[in-house]
Amino acid sequence: MKLKYNAPTTLTFSLIAVTVLLTDLYIMPGTIESLFTAEGSMTFMMDSIPAYVRMLTHVFGHAGWDHLLSNITLILLLGPILEEKYGSRPLTLMIVITALVNGLVNAFFFESSLMGASGVAFMMILMVSFANIQAGEFPISAVLVIGLYLFKEFLAIFRYDDVSQISHIVGSACGAFFGYRRTVSHRGSVPAAPGRPIAGGQQTIG
Repeated sequence: MKLKYNAPTTLTFSLIAVTVLLTDLYIMPGTIESLFTAEGSMTFMMDSIPAYVRMLTHVFGHAGWDHLLSNITLILLLGPILEEKYGSRPLTLMIVITALVNGLVNAFFFESSLMGASGVAFMMILMVSFANIQAGEFPISAVLVIGLYLFKEFLAIFRYDDVSQISHIVGSACGAFFGYRRTVSHRGSVPAAPGRPIAGGQQTIG
């Protein structure tokens, strides 16, 4: 029996996030703050190319091991399922879009800076909820998962802490959009081929 790199996008994402935290903690302190944190509205400059780069890289930055593990555990659990269903390249694109949308929303509407992969994790949660949807049917289990997660995040908005619930909600919205486009909409128009998948200041952490 040999080990298999079965989910390239998921595993590579996780390895990068772990490497970034190790580098920040033990080799080059301040790496995450300077390279892996997206600006908020108070510091964002529209003509700054690095600011747009950090909108993408902020998903690899985490405040500590607890923050990292809470996100990576979900991503390692759900990512391989999505890669098997949709493919590695489409999942990579979904992660990039989710990161960019989260970064843009934070830069234009919120003062605090942003780091963390929870937006990606919530995107995956919503996408997996669509996995068993058939044409014309919507499983009650999917409704409960989506409803409970979103209800929890909306309630948490009114609680002051360092967690960006908006990042979770944006990630969920992206996951719902991708899930609908690639599952419900696609099944309704193109039959699936047998045996093939259907193609700084204050910081908040996600």
